[in-house]
Amino acid sequence: ISASEAQLCASGAPVQSGEALYQLYFDPDMEHKNAAQKWLTQAQASAQAWHFCWALLSPDRIPEVQFFGASTLHTKISRHWSDLTADQHESLRTQLLTHILQFSSGPKVVLTRLCVALASLALNLIPQAWSQPVADMVRAFQPHKPDPEDGSGAKTSQDPHAHCLTLLELLTVLPEEFQSGRLAQARRGQLREALAGEWPVVCPLLRQLLQSQDSSNQVKEKVLRCLSSWVALDVPLGEIQELVQDCFTALSNPELFDTAVETIVNAISQPDCQRYINALLSLMPLVLGLYDQLKTAAQDGNMETSHGICRIAVALGETHSRVLLEQVDHWQEYLALVNMILFCTGIPGHYPVNETTSSLTLTFWYTLQDDILSFEEEKQAVYLQVYRPVYFQLVDVLLHKSHYPSQEEYASWSSDDKEQFRIYRVDISDTLMYVYEMLGAELLSNLYDRLGRLLMDPQQSAVWQDIEALLFGFQSIAETIDVNYSDVIPGLIGLIPRINISNILLADTVMYTIGSLAEWLADHPVMLGGILPMVLQGLAKPELSVSSVSTLKRICRECRYDLGPYAQDILTVSQVRHRSMHSNRSQCMWLMQGLGFLLSALPSEEILGRLHSLITPHIQQLDTLTQQELNPTNKQTIIHILGMLSSLFTTLDINRQADCLEGATSSRLTSPQSAQNPVVVVLQQVFTLIQTILSKWLHDSEVVEAVCGVFDKSVRTLLHDFGPMVAQLSEMLGEIYSTFPQASALDLARQMVHIFAGEEHLISNIRSLTEVLTSTTLTIFQQGPRDHPDIAESFMDLHAQILKRKPDLYQSEQLDVKALFYCGILSLKFPETPTVKAASQFFTEFLSRCKDVPSLSDVLQRDGKLLTETILQAVGGESPRSLTEHFSEVLLNLNRYCPALLSQWLKETLQAPGFPSAQVTAEQKHTFSQQLLREQTNKRRVKEIVKEFALLCRGLQGSGYSDY
Repeated sequence: ISASEAQLCASGAPVQSGEALYQLYFDPDMEHKNAAQKWLTQAQASAQAWHFCWALLSPDRIPEVQFFGASTLHTKISRHWSDLTADQHESLRTQLLTHILQFSSGPKVVLTRLCVALASLALNLIPQAWSQPVADMVRAFQPHKPDPEDGSGAKTSQDPHAHCLTLLELLTVLPEEFQSGRLAQARRGQLREALAGEWPVVCPLLRQLLQSQDSSNQVKEKVLRCLSSWVALDVPLGEIQELVQDCFTALSNPELFDTAVETIVNAISQPDCQRYINALLSLMPLVLGLYDQLKTAAQDGNMETSHGICRIAVALGETHSRVLLEQVDHWQEYLALVNMILFCTGIPGHYPVNETTSSLTLTFWYTLQDDILSFEEEKQAVYLQVYRPVYFQLVDVLLHKSHYPSQEEYASWSSDDKEQFRIYRVDISDTLMYVYEMLGAELLSNLYDRLGRLLMDPQQSAVWQDIEALLFGFQSIAETIDVNYSDVIPGLIGLIPRINISNILLADTVMYTIGSLAEWLADHPVMLGGILPMVLQGLAKPELSVSSVSTLKRICRECRYDLGPYAQDILTVSQVRHRSMHSNRSQCMWLMQGLGFLLSALPSEEILGRLHSLITPHIQQLDTLTQQELNPTNKQTIIHILGMLSSLFTTLDINRQADCLEGATSSRLTSPQSAQNPVVVVLQQVFTLIQTILSKWLHDSEVVEAVCGVFDKSVRTLLHDFGPMVAQLSEMLGEIYSTFPQASALDLARQMVHIFAGEEHLISNIRSLTEVLTSTTLTIFQQGPRDHPDIAESFMDLHAQILKRKPDLYQSEQLDVKALFYCGILSLKFPETPTVKAASQFFTEFLSRCKDVPSLSDVLQRDGKLLTETILQAVGGESPRSLTEHFSEVLLNLNRYCPALLSQWLKETLQAPGFPSAQVTAEQKHTFSQQLLREQTNKRRVKEIVKEFALLCRGLQGSGYSDY
């Protein structure tokens, strides 16, 4: 049945609704369910729904049907209120109250929905047509004394308890409906004020019910939820103070504990509470009074209770820390609260297995510290005197909480528990780093003294967790704070080799600690000899590969100019490690990057020999693989080895050393090398092997991409030193692209254009390469480029780069400029955003070069109208609005370089009716043209004009979407 049929057949709607609901809830056929859902939605929106919803609430209906009836009533009141006349409002209210009373004993879901409907009705009538809704509801549902003569239409119920719960449900959903309702700002303010005026009626009722010995736990829980609901209306703490105090008594009742916690936290977390200092201070003893209950719960392992009390303490201490700090007459109470929170931070047990409370407190320590350090110097000194000892205790607590359990216990944890513990330790690490701001160098001295005692005192029987925690503390601070001037770091570097790293978790932290001190070691290279053997020892252990590889890479990057004496050891251990690390690709890449830094800093005469010894085993493996059959395993190994070479060549930059020594960053671009770069030598030696790989795997884009990656990384790092490779690489690129076009070849060619377009002796190679790539790609565009958005994108990027670096390449007869122009037009129409961006960039560069290159100017004069039309289509709705910024740059350049032509093209294209959108009028199009033609230099203004026109074309102007 259609929605129109539902409207015409009001008498049959309840029956049809029942059938549709049965299908929705019970029919296993999804098509039937979807059809029922659609029909019910249409039926709800129909005018007849005002009538048939009451029939669905009949007592003989099943709860699912009754619930739909109540939901329909709420939908009509909240969204179709204007259907009713003013004289219908009173009868609707009476009917609703009557039905709420009828359902006061259940079903609960139906009762709640009816209460929400009445709340929605009240919000439509307050304050003009219903001045005291809460008072009227209280009278209608007065617990223990129902009054049938109150004029509300409510009937006497025999169940005062149900009455009471129903009234509380009504009072709870009223503020909730206000919060969730779609209301204009002015109306929201009016309603908030009206509801706040009803609080004096609600408050005594809630207090009476909460204090009464006769109230059941069920009633008290509803009271607590009701208070939470009203608190969200920003009812002043001063007006709910006594009621919040009453809530603390509910904490002793296990059945009410969770709800009472939630209510108290909601009440004291309102920022506006800070205006009611006396009310806050009155709550302090009540919170402190929970300390004994907290300790007992922690001792008994009662996580729920300790968690709840901690939430209350943190809510008070964190939300109002500055206000409470300023109450100097009550400093001892606040200090007691801080110590209570400190207890929560150090609550017994391992997070997250035995406790989940301590993590709640970490942001409190940030907040308190920020507030203390924000006071003027004199006040700050006083607070620091009081709270620095607390923060030293906090460090002890945090380090203790960061302790790993025993290895046996840790092994029994689930992977999820281990991950949560890892994140928890990261949070502790952040907190320690923050605490350093307050405690300063004294904190590092404290950690160092304790570590020294553990490692040097024969009387100490240190467990590995104690050592690990102290190192973890050091590492947390050293990762983000400049510790280069700390006088304890030399001592720490001296202590580290004394640590037995047989325990893997401890060894990991040792490695990361050494890594965090890499910059310090660069300034104190004399200390490398004592520390590097530990890193290499760690590197030899597969289970330490992540931390040891990471640390070695950092040391090679920071200390490379001092690693000469250790180079052979590092290379030897790394080569052994590579063989066993083959399965972990990312770690192999990190290690190769580290070795690239190391080799870069060696004397030039040593580099090639070291490089050969490092990569020869991998090259030999590649050679073997090329002679074997093509299979997925071999393919992944080839890609892996090529990836390692790419990583190595990313950081192997001998010019960086020359720059540092000469202090001239331009030297690498201008100074010719007396001898070929070692990377170039190696690439030339393996070039034939790479050609063989390509000949076998040419149709596999992943392998081709990996090969191109080796050269791409080399070009980016070596810059002009790569010159000797340009001729043979250009020839190979042209051949592989002609045979099987792939975007990675175009990207590599773009990089070569960027670096070598200005090199006269290489320009013929670059020209030949670009002609071959262009000719092949034009064939793809002629055949239909839609399946190759990546090639279209890379092709546009390549030609944008050519126009930028060497536009006179376009004077070649081999480059069909008109065809390129049409490729750009087609690319602008692609749905893929990166392709459209690249095409826009191509045209931006194209237009800026028209005056210098006659062939470009000729094409523009002939086909510029098509470009203008395509850009306007895109702005008008063909492309995402996020791209209008790129289109605006094309339009700006059109106006900058050919304003008269653009004026003519705009006039001709925009006069077509409905172009570029039926949403814009002829007048709006004229205004857009005039505004655009006025701007030839102001990029920001053109962006605004184009953005505004795009919104008009989409009908979004003034809709609120214009900000997105």
